[in-house]
Amino acid sequence: MAKVGIIMGSKSDLEIMSQAASFLKTMEIEYELTIVSAHRTPQLMFDYAQTARSKGFSVIIAGAGGAAHLPGMVASITTLPVIGVPIKSSNSIDGWDSMLSILQMPNGVPVATVALNGAKNAGTLAAQILGANNETIAEKLLEYKKTLREEVELSIKNLVL
Repeated sequence: MAKVGIIMGSKSDLEIMSQAASFLKTMEIEYELTIVSAHRTPQLMFDYAQTARSKGFSVIIAGAGGAAHLPGMVASITTLPVIGVPIKSSNSIDGWDSMLSILQMPNGVPVATVALNGAKNAGTLAAQILGANNETIAEKLLEYKKTLREEVELSIKNLVL
């Protein structure tokens, strides 16, 4: 089974990034979660991105706050799909710095970007990428989508005006 790499710029991002790990766990998709800083451990980041495919990863989820270079730098090194999670960090005014750093990638270096602090959606997108060629994952995603629909239908049923 394919693996997903989940990386973050610092330990302070763990609360957000663990949401991607939790979703992948419910889908029974193998993942590895670690810290890789584009600014403080650039060689580690380079090595991680360069060896990700040979280690069995099929998708990388990269979360970062502030200048948020991690997703883009990893995408510049690997040919694997990279999903960026902009994180509102403690030194950010409103999270736009992270959003724009991840969104505004040059041609040839795409990063799929989810909402600010949207690590669960990053996990969902990673599962959907893997599910495109894996019926087991696709079926689990169908069940997940069914529960989303059922939650809304229950909310409608219980709506009190």
